[in-house]
Amino acid sequence: MSAPKPLPLGKAQARRIWLHAQRLDTPAPFGDGPQAVAAAVSHLGYVQIDTINVIERSHHHILFNRIPSYRRADLVQAQSADKSVFEYWTHALSYVPTADLRFFLPAMRAHRREPSRWFASVTPADTRKVMRLLRSGGPLSIRDIDDDVLVDKIHPWASRKPSKRALQLAFYGGAVTISARDGMLKSYDLTARHFGWRTPPKGASEAEITAYRLDRALRAQGLVSLDSVCHLEASRKAAVRKLIETRMRRGALVPVALEGAGKQEHWATPQTLAQVHAPTDLVHILSPFDPLTIQRKRTHLLFGHDHRFEAYLPKEKRKLGYFALPVLAGDRLVAALDLKADRAQGRLLMQQWTWLENGPRRELKRRIEDALDRFARFQFGA
Repeated sequence: MSAPKPLPLGKAQARRIWLHAQRLDTPAPFGDGPQAVAAAVSHLGYVQIDTINVIERSHHHILFNRIPSYRRADLVQAQSADKSVFEYWTHALSYVPTADLRFFLPAMRAHRREPSRWFASVTPADTRKVMRLLRSGGPLSIRDIDDDVLVDKIHPWASRKPSKRALQLAFYGGAVTISARDGMLKSYDLTARHFGWRTPPKGASEAEITAYRLDRALRAQGLVSLDSVCHLEASRKAAVRKLIETRMRRGALVPVALEGAGKQEHWATPQTLAQVHAPTDLVHILSPFDPLTIQRKRTHLLFGHDHRFEAYLPKEKRKLGYFALPVLAGDRLVAALDLKADRAQGRLLMQQWTWLENGPRRELKRRIEDALDRFARFQFGA
């Protein structure tokens, strides 16, 4: 059987497919409360965590853009009380649906078998100490450990406490999980105790993990490529391609010739391509770590914007600003705003406003300023 001919798809339609998949074309797609947090993380597949707090941190920011009534306490409840989300590494440290935990168990086993060189300084005694403390005293943070013999830092962000590295090693190996957060201060607990396991769940097979990655991308991206499914995981491309080809033969996926993509292949489900998405007039001030923008090449292909993350560049080399936030208006990225939260005064400081396209701006500027007012209330609210 010959391969099906790719279906031509324009960029405008592709953007609307992606925005719908990201639930950025609907005012409140997940409702509100802790259940909305769980639903949003479940749909997106992950929400990236980042430490930079020049404005509200990325995980709260990403959720706010899909849950207008979002409160930080909702994420606390989802993680620590409902336990509907947990933290682990995707392409970065992220919140992940607890229902998907079995797809990460093989990675945890691999970390136990062959820990990263990053943890070479962790001794068996360090590990025994933190595990003993957890078993006897319950959840703990690094601040609860005050009897470590301090060591020199190996990089500027490192802790001088050996126990911190030991907790991180146990986390990546799956023996402990992050049970709560206070800002960026993590509390750890034994994984089995936190989730109430009598018997640990069975880890997914490689074939199941491949299907999970593809299904997650199809759900949250709508239109996928090998690069978008295997973001920062090139080793998975061969298995994903094989599965895509199997699904194409069954008619479950359709090849797409995306405008401007050249030889880069794309696919979507027939159901996705059959849907018609009307233009939206919503305005979102996005995090640079939002799933819509984190894959820079994909964002550039579909929106024509090469977003630059410039926090680690010298000031004189920045074009958009230290922590520029892309502004989505309808289905276009129209501006980048470099904002800073003045928490003492409870106001946002506009460091730099950069327009990304030409055209009439008066009404657009008013809409962005309205979005900024909502964004400021989120910054300094509960």
